[in-house]
Amino acid sequence: MELEDREGLTVAELIDMLSQHPGDAVVELSVIAPIKDGDDDITVDRYNIDGVMPWTDEDSDDEVVWLIGGEDADVDLFIDAIEQPDDNHDDHDHD
Repeated sequence: MELEDREGLTVAELIDMLSQHPGDAVVELSVIAPIKDGDDDITVDRYNIDGVMPWTDEDSDDEVVWLIGGEDADVDLFIDAIEQPDDNHDDHDHD
């Protein structure tokens, strides 16, 4: 599989890739990272995908889609954190 030389892939590209696999296949998120910076040894962490969430960075108008996954307790904490209103900034404007 070869991807264009750019950051990420589009939702349409992901759907196309997934459509080439059985519909009942489980999809996992695999995070590959070096064990130490500058080292050729890598580690692979595998997680179930628990959800999908649209996201827009503060410094960009581009919308991205996050595949959400991780340890169950961590995912629950994350979801709780993003669903909480930001009480610290409701009563004043930002300059």
